[in-house]
Order: sequence, then structure tokens, then C-alpha cells
Amino acid sequence: MSAALPPFPKPEETVGEPELLQLGPAEDEPCLRADAARNRARLLDAAARLIAEHGAAAVTMEAVATAANVGKGTVFRRFGDRTGLLTALLDHSEKKFQAAFLSGPPPLGPGAPPAERLRAFGSAMLRRAVDELDLQLAAEPGPERRHMVVVRRLHHGHLVLLLRQAVPDGDAELLAHTLMGYLNPVLVHHLIRQCEQPPERLEAGWSDLVDRITRT
Repeated sequence: MSAALPPFPKPEETVGEPELLQLGPAEDEPCLRADAARNRARLLDAAARLIAEHGAAAVTMEAVATAANVGKGTVFRRFGDRTGLLTALLDHSEKKFQAAFLSGPPPLGPGAPPAERLRAFGSAMLRRAVDELDLQLAAEPGPERRHMVVVRRLHHGHLVLLLRQAVPDGDAELLAHTLMGYLNPVLVHHLIRQCEQPPERLEAGWSDLVDRITRT
């Protein structure tokens, strides 16, 4: 087929740098009542202890409630479901990562050429995935939600922005999805844990992929 593919929906397009987004729901901000904030912190501490001692698979709503000495209903009201709880645990590192690529120093932040920022973005994502692999896998949404998660759309939008600058004649939206696939924690788990590949090989492969796409 020689006809060009239609563009992706306009609402997903980003003008300039995307804004910092949070991983959890808006109500998780400091406007919480003091007792609710304490309960939330206690639940997250309990979940973090379970992961440290037994791995992410041990984090169930019932186990967290028991470890925090609260009713199971409290955990469900606070986080909705297990994915919501695990997502909240990832919130802190996600905010730090967003701040780094949106407004931090180059090459991850603004000020470096787009190809350099793409290389830095992927390397940072891969290092974070290795450090938080069990937690990221446990929080991975199902296929019907995977590409609609707000934070994942932010990451995709950031790659689209850089690709439009680096490869003006390319299909930035589809190329960004391709790059996001390389950074998926499921693939990272397969390569690191099952294939026993060193993280350095993944980072080198990412840089090679970016160089080929951007023709550098």
C-alpha cells in the first residue's frame, strides 16, 4: 500500500515538553486528612516490607492489611486494587524520573540534541527497570490497559516529541511505540533473568537502536 497511514488522534499530541504527572490518583496529595495520610503511609510501608522480605508476589491486599494491622477494606478503599497499591509504591521513583527528563540537566533533560536525549532516556529507564524489576512486573497492567496508563502515555509522548525533532520525516508515533516496547519490564525480565544478559548489553542495544532510527 502506498497511501500514508492516518495520523494518531490529536489529543495525544504534545506541544513542547509534557508536564509532570503523578502515578497515583490526585487524592494522594498532601490535602489528605492527617489520619488518612498516616494510614496510607503505614500501608505503603507494610507493602514495602513485604516486598523486601518475600518479593512482590507476596504483596496481596490481605497480606498488607495484616502487616499494617488494619482491615482489608481499608486497603481496598485506599488503593482500589493490588495494581493501584503497587503503582503507589512506584510513585516516588516515577516522579523523580519525570523531573529528570522534563527539567533536569542534559542529556536526559532539556539542552542536549534529541538523539542524545533519546539515548539517555532509554538508559535511565532500563536502569530503573533493573532496580525495580519485581515491583514493575507486579504492577504491569493487563493488555487492555497497558497503553492507556497516563504515565505510560507521558513517556510515549516524550519520545514522540524527541523523534519529531530527530527524525522529521518519520512516523514518530509508531516509532515511539517501538522504542517503548524495548523498555517494557516484561522484556527486560526475559533478557535479564531468563536469558542472563548483562544490563550493559541492553543499554548498548538501546543506543544502537536509537542511532539507527535517527541515522546517527
